[in-house]
Amino acid sequence: MKAAVVTELGAPLEVQEVPAPVPGPGQVLVRMETCGVCHTDIHAAHGDWPVKPSPPFVPGHEGVGIVEALGENAGPRRVGERVAIPWLGSACGSCSSCVSGWETLCESQSNSGYSVDGAYAEYAVADGRYVVPVPAGVSPFDAAPLTCAGVTTFKAIKVAGVAPAERVAIFGVGGLGHLAVQYARIAGGLVAGVDVEPAKLELARELGAELTVNAREQDPAEEIRRWGGADVAVALAASPQSFGQAFRSLRRGGRLVCVGLPAEGRLDLPIFDTVLGGISVIGSIVGTRKDLADVFALHASGRTRVIAEPRKLEQVNESFADILAGTVPARLVFEF
Repeated sequence: MKAAVVTELGAPLEVQEVPAPVPGPGQVLVRMETCGVCHTDIHAAHGDWPVKPSPPFVPGHEGVGIVEALGENAGPRRVGERVAIPWLGSACGSCSSCVSGWETLCESQSNSGYSVDGAYAEYAVADGRYVVPVPAGVSPFDAAPLTCAGVTTFKAIKVAGVAPAERVAIFGVGGLGHLAVQYARIAGGLVAGVDVEPAKLELARELGAELTVNAREQDPAEEIRRWGGADVAVALAASPQSFGQAFRSLRRGGRLVCVGLPAEGRLDLPIFDTVLGGISVIGSIVGTRKDLADVFALHASGRTRVIAEPRKLEQVNESFADILAGTVPARLVFEF
């Protein structure tokens, strides 16, 4: 089979012919139809984060495809079913996080395309308990970005507790941000979109943002405070500077939701302003299987739009470069 392989951290990926994987106990073999390209895949390939993946490995955690074979005791899955392979490859299922509905915080989890091979390949194996069925009303092309970008921003809006008429500032209107705008509006929020690319700000307006701010030309914190201040600021951009801007955009009692993971990111908070302003700082990491099922259900009902461009696997390095250059309107999706 064809796969895009990280042979060395920081080196270009190599599209290779490799043996197709065989599903082991509890696993399913999935023939991939699509796989979205996430900035996390770039961080993985470059070894940007403190816990680094071990080459050689296959990235990809927005994989969608058809189950073609079952390992022994592969859970509830069946051959011919369309499923999504998300970031949460598996978890222990028995720790306090897992049993309380926070499986994404399990300390024994595996992560697709990071600690186990992912979906930048024509075939992938995955834990049958942790793949998520894709309903008939969701195309494999749309399902791919929803599998990470969708569920991650859905969860961020959910943990922020956005209430109707609250002001929500989305910092970074790209693959994640264009979906965050939509989930904030579904929750009843009034939305401001912040980015440095005019095309992405136009997209935010098309999706219903009441305010857009070009952070290259204006101070977004000042503009949002002039708007009334944000009740919730969702920091999605892989830019440490944008996190500080998001914090400063908040009104008293506001919530900063940290989602993006800059390679060299530190968040320095002014203690005085945080305490006297009653500011909450929340870390939000992807979402559970239930969250992803809800994301698919919303999309199947026509409540969300996915903005993405198709690519071929052979364009993997070009795709990474385009994402880093900020020239991608929203998401890229490999089609097999």
